[in-house]
Amino acid sequence: MCNKSLVSITDYSKDDILRILNLTKKFDEQPNRRLLKGKVCATLFFEPSTRTRLSFETAVNRLGGRIIGFTDAATTSSAKGETLKDTILMVNNYADIIVMRHHLEGAARYASEISSIPIINAGDGANQHPTQTMLDMYSIFKTQEKLDDLTITIVGDLKYGRTVHSLIIGMSHFNPTFLFVAPEELSLPDTYKTFCDERGIRYEEHTDFSPEVIEKADILYMTRVQRERFTDLMEYEKVKNIYILRKDMLEGTKDNLKILHPLPRVNEIQQDVDDSPKAYYFEQAKNGVFTREAVICDALGINVD
Repeated sequence: MCNKSLVSITDYSKDDILRILNLTKKFDEQPNRRLLKGKVCATLFFEPSTRTRLSFETAVNRLGGRIIGFTDAATTSSAKGETLKDTILMVNNYADIIVMRHHLEGAARYASEISSIPIINAGDGANQHPTQTMLDMYSIFKTQEKLDDLTITIVGDLKYGRTVHSLIIGMSHFNPTFLFVAPEELSLPDTYKTFCDERGIRYEEHTDFSPEVIEKADILYMTRVQRERFTDLMEYEKVKNIYILRKDMLEGTKDNLKILHPLPRVNEIQQDVDDSPKAYYFEQAKNGVFTREAVICDALGINVD
C-alpha cells in the first residue's frame, strides 16, 4: 500500500498543507522543471472534467513527464464489466502515479488501498476534491497574504459540492468564519456542521444572498448548482438560478474581497463581474497547474529546490 496518496484533504495535516503551499509558490515562480523525466502519469477520468484534467496534464507536461489514460469510461474495459480493482491493478503495471476522478464516493480511497503506486483523487462523487482545495487555499493565501482569521462566504450547492466540503476541512486549521448561503434543498450536510461545532469553528447559515453576507466576506466562494447530482430534475429547475452575482452587488464590499469559483460557471456569476478587480476565478484556475505540480512531486517523493 502506498501512503503518499492524496484521497481526502484530511490526509494532510496543517504542516502538510503549509508545505504544499510553499511548494506551489515555487512552481508559481518557475513552473517548467524536468522533475518528472522518465515518469508516467495515468489520468483515469470515469467522469467528465475540463479544468481538473487539463491542469493535471499541463502540470505533468511542464514537469517533463508522460501521460496515459482516458477521459470517457465508455471507451474502456469498464464498459465491458471490468471492476475498478482490476483497472487499478492493471494500470499499476504501466504508470508511476494515478490521477483518478470517479462518480462513486469512496472510489479513490478504495483505489489507494489496493494500489502500489500513489493515487491522487481528482473528485469522487459529492465527497472530496482535495487538489481543488489546495489550489483554493493557495489562491486565498496569494490574494490575502494569510490564511488565518478570514471570513469566507460560500454560496450555492453546499449539499453536493465536494469542493465546498473539502474547503471547510482544509481551512479548519486557520480559524475561519464561514457564512453558508444555500436553499434548504442544498444546505450543508449535518456532518460538516458537526465538524465545525467540534472544532469551535464559527459559522452562520443563510438562505438569502443578502448584501450583509457579501459585505462581511474576505472571500466570496460561488458554486454551481450541479445538475448531474440531481435525480429529480424538477428539484434542479427550482433551485438552479436561485443565486446570481452581479457586478453592482460588489458595491460596499471589502477592498480585499476576492471572488472564487471552482468552475465551470453557468448563470451564478454574470459576465459583467469578470471585469471587476475582485474577480479571481480565472487566476484561481491557473493556480491549479502549480498546485498539482506540487502535489504530484510530493506524492512521488521528488525533491523540489
